[in-house]
Amino acid sequence: MEQYGNFAYIYDELMDDVDYEKWVNHIENLFIENGVKVKNILELACGTGNLTIPLARKNYDIAGIDISEEMLDVALNKSENMGIPLVLLQQDMVKLDFDIYDLDCILCACDGFNYVTSLEELKGIFSKSYELLKNGGILLFDISSYYKISKILGNNFMGEARENIAYMWSNYYDDKTQLIDMDLDFFVKVQADDEEEDNLFERYHETHQQRAHKINEIESILNEVGFKNINCYGDFSILKPDEKSERIFFTAIKKKGN
Repeated sequence: MEQYGNFAYIYDELMDDVDYEKWVNHIENLFIENGVKVKNILELACGTGNLTIPLARKNYDIAGIDISEEMLDVALNKSENMGIPLVLLQQDMVKLDFDIYDLDCILCACDGFNYVTSLEELKGIFSKSYELLKNGGILLFDISSYYKISKILGNNFMGEARENIAYMWSNYYDDKTQLIDMDLDFFVKVQADDEEEDNLFERYHETHQQRAHKINEIESILNEVGFKNINCYGDFSILKPDEKSERIFFTAIKKKGN
């Protein structure tokens, strides 16, 4: 599926209402809640660097991995303009290949693991993460909840028109497979050379697929690969999620002495 190609270059504009500072603060709160000290971070599905850059600014040693060359291109341009050097690697996290071990933290935020639609592939990522972490290191990630995908996004249509950009977003959810297919059409205003071209828009289409993971599925896999002290939190709190929590944060600690 075509995912985060041309979309990458308008992603930040469409996500301008997301409070990434709040996200970073919550990540740090979860470090404290779990009693871990973190200096270095490997971020999976880092996208355009909306968490990578502020975490680097806070003096974490962070490397970002993403499957989309275009998303990494945007992240690199942003970091260079801010004078914040980043280590960015184009890689499919399902085939995670990283040669630095004893990491303090592996992070995957903003729905990254929802895009892993096979539980076997998710297990592979968890297993490799366990291998890369130091004893006592933390795997921290969040997902759009089963409730959000199946009940809010599922079989729904959304759209928005702005001055220079518009989008249409149609979703099709299958409860048997727990998969949601998202058809996205974007209309981006063309930079006009003259007034006659001033109202021209270019259309882009992408299809995304995510899985509505259930909490018990994820906890079972984390436990199977060896993680301990597995916790989940509802939305941006340190409380357990309820049945209508839309975002679930997970933390899991690599067993000490293993």
